[in-house]
Amino acid sequence: MTIPNVVLTKRYAAAVAYASIIHAGDMRKGTEISYLCHLLGVSSLVIEAGGDEDQAIAGLLHDAVEDAGGMARAADIRARFGDRVTEIVIACSDSTDEEWKRVTPYSKRKRIYLDRIKTEPMDYLLVTMADKVHNARAIVTDLHVHGAKVIGKFNGDANQVLDYYQECLAIAKERNVNPALVVPLELAVNEMTSMMAAPTV
Repeated sequence: MTIPNVVLTKRYAAAVAYASIIHAGDMRKGTEISYLCHLLGVSSLVIEAGGDEDQAIAGLLHDAVEDAGGMARAADIRARFGDRVTEIVIACSDSTDEEWKRVTPYSKRKRIYLDRIKTEPMDYLLVTMADKVHNARAIVTDLHVHGAKVIGKFNGDANQVLDYYQECLAIAKERNVNPALVVPLELAVNEMTSMMAAPTV
């Protein structure tokens, strides 16, 4: 019998329940799709790329600090799921201060974030890149279904969004992130690049 690369325990089930509570009512930006779908998708990608249970839980909670309570939320996550999960979640966050995030321009926020992930520990980066894969795939799907107008739901313009994902891909390659994440990220970024450049999009 083949043994899975990670055995998920009651901690993981507790994290799913916790994520569903703190993101209850949240929708993916510009859609009526439950935000929990994104969190489960990221966690799934983490597991498929060889992540352990802490990383899989961090995948579920990666937006909890940034979008659902800042450092008070981080303290709660630490009490429930431990130091390592919490530090990965903080590393995945553009900001731990929702007001700073609200008032800071997209390009500045993303520049600070990109500079930080260039040197963050590899076990943190795996979760970060799983998030980027899931988001990039969603953007490609939206571009096919709705056209270039979907970029309007982001705080940055089309060039800024594309530059951001291109740089995420470059960092993933430079840091030798697991190919299970680099390959789908590259496919999505290449398609985004082609579609955004096409005059019919």
